[in-house]
Amino acid sequence: MRLYRRLAVLAAVALAAAIPLVAAAPASAHPAPAGGPAHGGGSTLLLPRGGPAATVLFHAGRGGEATVALTARAPGADWAVAGREAAVVTLRVDGRPASDLVIPAATPIPNTLFLGAVGPGWHRLSLQLSAAATPRRLPLAVLTGVRVAVTPRAGADFAVLAHTPIVVGRTLPELGSPYQNATTDTPLLAWHESRPAATAGHQIVEYSIVWSNEDGGTDTPALMARWGRTTDIEWIYRVELDEHGQRVPGSDVYQAPNHATLAFTGTYAGTHPVLQTCTSNNNMCDRVSPADAPLRFTLAAGETRPADRAREVVMDRHPWTYPVMAGEQLREGKIEAPSSPATDAVGDQRSYLYLEVKKATGAATGVGAPPGLTVGIRLAGDPTLYRSDHSHPDWSIARDDPAATTIELPAGSTAADVVQVVAIRQPLALGVGDNGAPVTVTSVNRAFFLGANYQPGSSFLAAPVAATLTAAQPAAPIWSA
Repeated sequence: MRLYRRLAVLAAVALAAAIPLVAAAPASAHPAPAGGPAHGGGSTLLLPRGGPAATVLFHAGRGGEATVALTARAPGADWAVAGREAAVVTLRVDGRPASDLVIPAATPIPNTLFLGAVGPGWHRLSLQLSAAATPRRLPLAVLTGVRVAVTPRAGADFAVLAHTPIVVGRTLPELGSPYQNATTDTPLLAWHESRPAATAGHQIVEYSIVWSNEDGGTDTPALMARWGRTTDIEWIYRVELDEHGQRVPGSDVYQAPNHATLAFTGTYAGTHPVLQTCTSNNNMCDRVSPADAPLRFTLAAGETRPADRAREVVMDRHPWTYPVMAGEQLREGKIEAPSSPATDAVGDQRSYLYLEVKKATGAATGVGAPPGLTVGIRLAGDPTLYRSDHSHPDWSIARDDPAATTIELPAGSTAADVVQVVAIRQPLALGVGDNGAPVTVTSVNRAFFLGANYQPGSSFLAAPVAATLTAAQPAAPIWSA
């Protein structure tokens, strides 16, 4: 077996060396430098442990912000298995560090990263397996469809791209090595949201990240009840941009430890602020410690979300995030076996109904605890009302944004078993009274189960709702089969 593995790695090295370097523009339009690569964007790149870096040549006509799109897999990688969590690929542009890419699966995952500002002309993107960050049991990373694009300053997406934060990896000693984000709480996705600023023509842009989990903060059962997932989703940086897409000095803030909002006083790489994940629940610091922290993440944040949808819709668009989410729970021993909805512990995440609702809380009429929303599910032939909050009042949904939640059901339950969805007004604390505020549910936006591969199945429910819940009438069916 050892001889076979050695031969496989040697073959991979030879094959990688034989693959032509990728060029991102036709030679007739932009002649490549002497000794440059053969042209053939989208070639497969094999990156073996100890092997040379692969190089992609790309051309910037007018200069601008570069991004790279690629699909990555690492044979043998499994985020659910210790010692085989992920391969890590380091990217450099013209020799300078650009980003690290964590590849947590043997199956292909699409990625888009930003590479920073580049001037006009030809540039070299190098990609190499990081032996220091990659478990020894993973000898190879495979990249396909590698495409580099350069967005010029006049481009519609330039301003958002140019101010996307660089996130340096977490290095807390109590949580592992300086490469800990290669095995826990790894950044998966980024996106942005925009709104008009007080100054005409200006906009506020906020950037958010989805992490695979949080090692601190909200405990796992409450995450499933309140947020409908065990990933961690946080906004990390917010900035005001003027009518030219330039940062308004002094306007930028970040989400600091204890979820504080602080003025950003750190450094910039070009126009990109540099932040570091510095707490166990993925809050940010604007100083990097140590200064040579080994991992950095430049997830492109060009995607946004509809204003009337929960943040989890970003995960829904990228189904591969759910198996990674589940894998971390399994590897860290956070899943009870066998699963039982009668306990508070998180069971097999495939036994949950993943549901999104939109609700609003009215004005209080008294003094006491404000109400949250709990969702109940009835199954055919089963008298139990399965509750999203597991009968913990403070696990109910408190926020009035469109919100995701989950309801644990008996293992093997399917959409065909669901006969009723019930909205329940639940005061968020007991023994302190009820402030009397009504809760109005206006829509169910999606409802699905995870399949055998932990990826979301099709939603079987999306409909407007008109249900107002009061202290006198705290529950109402909002859907029946």
